[in-house]
Amino acid sequence: MKISWKTLLLLSLPIVVAGFFLWQGLLEPATQAISTNIANSRMTYGRFLEYLNMGWIKKVDLYDNAHTAIVEAVGPELGNRVQKIKVELPVNALELITKLRESRVDIDAHPSKSSGAIWSLVGNLLFPLLLLGGLVLLLRRSGTSSSGSGQAMSFGKSRALFQMEAQTGIVFDDVAGVEEAKEEFQEVVTFLKQPEAFTAVGARIPKGVLLLGPPGTGKTLLAKAIAGEASVPFFSISGSEFVEMFVGVGASRVRDLFKKAKENAPCIVFIDEIDAVGRQRGTGIGGGNDEREQTLNQLLTEMDGFEGNTGIIVIAATNRPDVLDSALLRPGRFDRQVIVNVPDFNGRKAILRVHAKNKKISSSVSLEVIARRTPGFSGADLANLLNEAAILTARRHKDSISMEEIDISIDRVVAGMQGTPLLDSKSKRLIAYHEVGHAVVGTLLENHDPVQKVTLIPRGQARGLTWFMPSEDKNLISRAQIISQITSALGGRAAEQIVFGEPEVTTGAGNDLQQVTSLARQMVTRFGMSTIGPLSLENEERSPFLGRNINTGSKYSDQVAIDIDYQVYNIVDRCYKTALQIIKDNRILIDRLVDILVEEETIDGLHFRNIVAEYTCIPNKPNYVSQLSASE
Repeated sequence: MKISWKTLLLLSLPIVVAGFFLWQGLLEPATQAISTNIANSRMTYGRFLEYLNMGWIKKVDLYDNAHTAIVEAVGPELGNRVQKIKVELPVNALELITKLRESRVDIDAHPSKSSGAIWSLVGNLLFPLLLLGGLVLLLRRSGTSSSGSGQAMSFGKSRALFQMEAQTGIVFDDVAGVEEAKEEFQEVVTFLKQPEAFTAVGARIPKGVLLLGPPGTGKTLLAKAIAGEASVPFFSISGSEFVEMFVGVGASRVRDLFKKAKENAPCIVFIDEIDAVGRQRGTGIGGGNDEREQTLNQLLTEMDGFEGNTGIIVIAATNRPDVLDSALLRPGRFDRQVIVNVPDFNGRKAILRVHAKNKKISSSVSLEVIARRTPGFSGADLANLLNEAAILTARRHKDSISMEEIDISIDRVVAGMQGTPLLDSKSKRLIAYHEVGHAVVGTLLENHDPVQKVTLIPRGQARGLTWFMPSEDKNLISRAQIISQITSALGGRAAEQIVFGEPEVTTGAGNDLQQVTSLARQMVTRFGMSTIGPLSLENEERSPFLGRNINTGSKYSDQVAIDIDYQVYNIVDRCYKTALQIIKDNRILIDRLVDILVEEETIDGLHFRNIVAEYTCIPNKPNYVSQLSASE
């Protein structure tokens, strides 16, 4: 392992400093020891004067600027032998020299060496100099690092990641489920590669493209694909990296970013999570964050100000378009707004095919079935689903992913971790009747989705679960479908009441009742599906400052509020009576299904429908149900 001289110097600094001070601390005691070894005894100044008056002092050697004297004395107390004695002299003892001359005492002065002062000065300056040198080396080392994150003196510099030709490893073929967005960006890439085809007819390059959509739908992935496809310089940065605690830093970073981009035009600047810096101005307590607003003002000026930014395409992504400032969204800054929604059925199939390329999947696995069972899943959800299935397959020491691992992974992603199975008890049978109630009512309703699975295996907070397979991606839901959903959701409570009686009804239907009440109220107040008429009485309003929905209060009279409550109650009451009637009419069927469910703990959709068909006629469901059953 090679160590640079800078690193070696930094490591040796503490050793040098410690050694110097240790040497300096040992040097003075050593010099003092020389003088103390000359004199074996000490004498007070008063006793010294008495010896001088008696004529017993023969010689005096002055040291330390006449502060210390080594005297040669003789006397009865000293055994009448000449001995050297150390005497500490007072500071102002000028008359002493006169007395010594009068007594004809031999005087010798020994001046202090100047090296002591020099070493004292060096000792005082060495540590600050070494500390300052170490800090300079650290700053130079961090300033020349490849990441640039340690540049302590470059707050105003842009932290954007720059690549002349971004090698992300992702192209448009790796992005699936967002075909409309891909077409928009393919046009942008073509514009960058062949601008003359557009400028010949007077078209100009778009200045900005804003990606809008829920989390996990592939907005950042699209930006990586653009970087991989376009052979132009690419800058990427997060919106949160503009704003600091220091005033003016964000605006300075925006200026620096666009200065670098202009030097490398034509190029692409990608700003992820732009809502961190692009929120509406003048919102919140006290008028908002002034530093963030200065940064936004600078961004607006750079995108379409007096000077302009010819040749720079700004691509931004956010999942909160409602909080963005209106000046940021206008044409000239963001000329295009591309919606990246949750994929539909065909999109989910395409996404699953992309993520299944690098996984060993059994030939029995149908990606179409998985796509049918995962409505509402984003691209990130589907990638996580296949990854969970692969982890489970490796844990079971199997060679390829089967449909069993896929089923368990879907349950885990949607409902949570699997819990401990319930023991045979009254509680287990009650939960079984509750779940069978949901499944039977949903199966016997014409406008309800078919049952996919009924299980007593706990997951998350649920002690049992009933899964329904959506017949299609429902962008529009009819009144009959909502009524069927409410009736099926009440099937569990209805089964508890019919089988165990009113006093034994449990709290297990708490979440079902919340869902039922919300659906019924939306039918009345938002969708106009009641006798009140086609009126929208409650609208959700968003606060840019709070970032969530708020209720601004009712905009109707008290009588209308009473009518709304009555209509909600009337819808739920009719649906509950329908559920009770279905449970009563099919009690024998329900008892048999409960016995099977308690014993097997899980009944799949095909087996469930076959048992129901032995007792009653099942309403016609969409055509794909028979195909799905065959694949099961």
